[in-house]
Amino acid sequence: MTHASDVLADTASPEKATPVVTFESLGLALDLIQAVDDLSFTHPTTVQSRVIPLALTLQDKPVNDLMVSSRTGSGKTAAFLLPVLHTLLLQQQAQEKAQAEEWNAKVAQALANGEEPPKRAKRKNPTQQRHFKAATPGALILCPTRELAQQVANDAIDLVKHCRGLRIACVIGGMPYPLQIARLNNADLVVATPGRLLDLQRSKNIQLDKVQFLVVDEGDRMLDLGFADDLAEVHQLTSNRRQTMMFSATFAPRIQQLGARVMRTPQRVQVDSPQERHSNIKQTLFWADNLHHKRKLLDHWLRDTQIAQAIVFASTQIDCDALATDLQQAGFSAVALHGALSQGLRNRRLNALRDGMVQILVATDVAARGIDVPNISHVFNYGLPMKQEDYVHRIGRTGRAGRDGIAITFAEWRERRKILDIEDYTKQTLNSEMIPGLEPTQRAPRAPAPGEQRLFGKPLGPRSNDRRAGGPPKHGFGGNARRAGPRPAAKAARAR
Repeated sequence: MTHASDVLADTASPEKATPVVTFESLGLALDLIQAVDDLSFTHPTTVQSRVIPLALTLQDKPVNDLMVSSRTGSGKTAAFLLPVLHTLLLQQQAQEKAQAEEWNAKVAQALANGEEPPKRAKRKNPTQQRHFKAATPGALILCPTRELAQQVANDAIDLVKHCRGLRIACVIGGMPYPLQIARLNNADLVVATPGRLLDLQRSKNIQLDKVQFLVVDEGDRMLDLGFADDLAEVHQLTSNRRQTMMFSATFAPRIQQLGARVMRTPQRVQVDSPQERHSNIKQTLFWADNLHHKRKLLDHWLRDTQIAQAIVFASTQIDCDALATDLQQAGFSAVALHGALSQGLRNRRLNALRDGMVQILVATDVAARGIDVPNISHVFNYGLPMKQEDYVHRIGRTGRAGRDGIAITFAEWRERRKILDIEDYTKQTLNSEMIPGLEPTQRAPRAPAPGEQRLFGKPLGPRSNDRRAGGPPKHGFGGNARRAGPRPAAKAARAR
């Protein structure tokens, strides 16, 4: 959250001081402000104070689409939910007012004609097939994973608790079709994963031609999971929309290309850069000789009494299950979470984590986005991520809501190239530490000198056959001199 002391002001000219940004000053509907107050949010975060005014002021005129880069845990979910819900709420109120005026006119006309006033039609049961109508939401939010979609939908439900008649629906894979179809009835805002959304659209259970606002959350992850074609199809189905907002970790070239395909002259909003992220999270690196050594390091850390709840990230589903089983046998309260589990089981284990019934969650990168549990004090990278961006999202599971967090990374010597890539991406150096009695037996890789070459993360030093390095050039490749003259074998051959 942003506090008043964080707002820059001109102290020399008090009359020109920048006013403190509040949710009221952003012009949001009172029902939404009341819900924000119930959630104990006093001031908007940086991304909220920058994105919400842009989205709100562009609603009554030709809009510019928004591309937003913001770190995990910065409050970006509310940054796109609040302006979208504000617009839907105003439209609903205007529609109800028009319908009330039309009904009052009919009643007045009937009374003037000396007739009985008309009676309102009874509400039809939407669960009956003959009364079914395809959902026509006004806003659509796409998320790459089921957990993230559920988290966004829960946040939206919390924000509309005082908004009468504004309905939220969540559409994800792994859930029964009849249940989701029933929840889609009269939905104003739909949060969905692309696959299940298009399945329901093809079966004519939802129509997307009335969508006014399209939000693509975690656009980089969408591309990683192969949703590019699905995004293109959704883009065509919602071609009449008014505004598109895309949130991503970076403005990487692939994200810019995606934005160019689905957005009209997007306006960029970059809240932070990789090197500015997670200043409230202490990041530490522990080198391990092998997998057995790494397991001992993890066991030592998990027995720290200061750990409230923790997430241990594994690289594969097999490693995730095996590690969770080992921790359970060692006496830890641990469960596994990965994409091969049924959605019902994933939901139950996440709920157990949120309710404090589970202390340690062992997960693959399916949990790197969309899990918001304030009590997570530690994140452990037991297996390194495949992409540097996922490291940022992993450690973002701790240190949320203004709290401090601890991120521990375990790496073997053969993985030093990945560590260097992570440091290059975040523009931060992971400080290496050792635990007394668990020190690595191998020597840590030496840091390169300025301008020194590297080969797979290993310093090479100056080239020996480079005249600028000093000394005469040597024969051969890589500085390995050969003896002048013919080879001994060649001499023997000529002698014969």
